Amino acid sequence: MNLSLAQEALSVASGAAVGFTLGLIGGGGSILAVPLLFYVVRIGSPHLAIGTSAIAVAASAAFGLAGHARAGTVKWPCAVTFAIAGVAGAAIGASVGKAVDGKALLALFGVAMILVGLNGLRPRRGGSNPDVRLTLEVAPRLLPLLAATGFAVGFASGFFGIGGGFLIVPGLIGATAMPIVNAIGSSLVSVTAFGLTTTATYALSGLVDWTVAALFIVGGAAGSFAGTRAARHLSGRGRALTLIFSAIVITAGIYVTMSSLASAHSG
Repeated sequence: MNLSLAQEALSVASGAAVGFTLGLIGGGGSILAVPLLFYVVRIGSPHLAIGTSAIAVAASAAFGLAGHARAGTVKWPCAVTFAIAGVAGAAIGASVGKAVDGKALLALFGVAMILVGLNGLRPRRGGSNPDVRLTLEVAPRLLPLLAATGFAVGFASGFFGIGGGFLIVPGLIGATAMPIVNAIGSSLVSVTAFGLTTTATYALSGLVDWTVAALFIVGGAAGSFAGTRAARHLSGRGRALTLIFSAIVITAGIYVTMSSLASAHSG
């Protein structure tokens, strides 16, 4: 699509908002990408918004993954196993999502936002096994849990075009009992992989606006840097920030759902 100067600026600003949120509270900002692209940038269609947001989500996650990898918080065997199973789910979920009517998909996305926001209100609990490893001895127990959970979360990620961090983190903890810091770092492997899978599926149908995606990623990189710096200064208020974010996501989810239902009714 041919972008106006205002749309270009809004693309960068929207990316910055998502990146800032990701840097500030360590996840969740990607679920704002689709409504920002559709309602603020006015990209054109829900499917185009989902396809375009997916590459931005993957890029933001890759930036975060690099930092966690340097810090040694990624449980690579568990993370890669979860991601491989999730990629299959993401591919199927994205294919199903493309076949769903755009207005209905937006309404479902709004409901998903509300559920994600409500989930964010619950205190995160870490696992109890910081030494968990995916070895031959524990593979018969861990592999089925990681694969099943990864596939289910990947399907949701592909269907809605979101990173799925709010689902991946508890999924990894539930399957392995790893500490939350490791679950957050490990989850970014899946967020990156799911985003790239969803992007590929939508791109094959011509449902990615690469110009908007590039502008969104530029804004996201700057926002992520600023959010990470702010998080250091506000580290003692992390729970308050998460509650504020959840309130924003729930409010936005209600707006998206009501707007989509009203549009479908008037149409």
